[in-house]
Amino acid sequence: MSSVLNQGAEDHPLAFCYQVNGSCPRTVHPRGLQLVIYLACTAGIIVTVLGNLFVVFAVSYFKALHTPTNLLLLSLALADMLLGLLVLPLSTVRSVESCWFFGDSLCRLHTYLDTLFCLVSIFHLCFISIDRHCAICEPLLYPTKFTVRVALRYIVAGWGMPAAYTAFFVYTDVVERGLSQWLEEMPCVGSCQLLFNKFWGWLNFPLFFLPCIIMISLYVKIFLVAARQAQQINAFNKSLGGAAKRERKAAKTLGIAVGIYLLCWLPFTIDTLVDSLLNFITPPLVFDILIWFAYINSACNPIIYVFSYRWFRKALKLILSPEIFSPQTPTIDLYQE
Repeated sequence: MSSVLNQGAEDHPLAFCYQVNGSCPRTVHPRGLQLVIYLACTAGIIVTVLGNLFVVFAVSYFKALHTPTNLLLLSLALADMLLGLLVLPLSTVRSVESCWFFGDSLCRLHTYLDTLFCLVSIFHLCFISIDRHCAICEPLLYPTKFTVRVALRYIVAGWGMPAAYTAFFVYTDVVERGLSQWLEEMPCVGSCQLLFNKFWGWLNFPLFFLPCIIMISLYVKIFLVAARQAQQINAFNKSLGGAAKRERKAAKTLGIAVGIYLLCWLPFTIDTLVDSLLNFITPPLVFDILIWFAYINSACNPIIYVFSYRWFRKALKLILSPEIFSPQTPTIDLYQE
């Protein structure tokens, strides 16, 4: 089989990633199509990085935004921004060229960072749903129960647990030594899919769905309680509706963010499980489409905030104006109507 591959590679130099035995086949796109794909991916990377950079800067710079919820949003935006900076450029080259040209060490690091930032995102969304549940369902206890210190603990856990978990599987030989019967041998040279084996597919499925079930359950309860609170406020004391309305608005916005996360990641997660059952039948092109559909989620949250949060729109206007250099700007109340 390898001799046939090599013969084909000699006849068609661009048909394989490397001129070696067992090289991966390479999908060669027309130059025009390559350029379009590169430009589209570059635009997505720019939107992801700049959008999340605005969130990180706004929450860090404006003192009015130093709340537990916004600190979680800042940490989530940081993960999405780093994904755009450190992971997506190499993923772009791999997707367009259908080969990995950057060596085994960088492949391992790329896999580690890719998995890390994705797990950090779902952990943070789960913690944010807990925060919103406390704010809506226990409004009197919320200021003392979910403090900045508590949010920082969640942030440490949201980064620490995924970092340790991913390092264990990427940088140790436990999988190779103890779970060899679950592994799928790499079919060719020039691929970078270290963790796409049968065991990983089965393990990641509950890692994705358990937080999702928690988030969905919490948001269902949140919206039921919020609807009941809205009726009570309208019936008894409309003057108390401002803060409660803002909390419900935040819960609704973050619920939309969770819904979009599920929409973006569900196809890829299901495909990973199906592949582990059916010996990796997904064509490379379909796999690339699914993973980039998941990546798109990292660019969505800042766009959601622009359309949903008045304070975020005000912060953007200030950041993009000369007023940002004024000493008084960090203390502006962005929530003031």
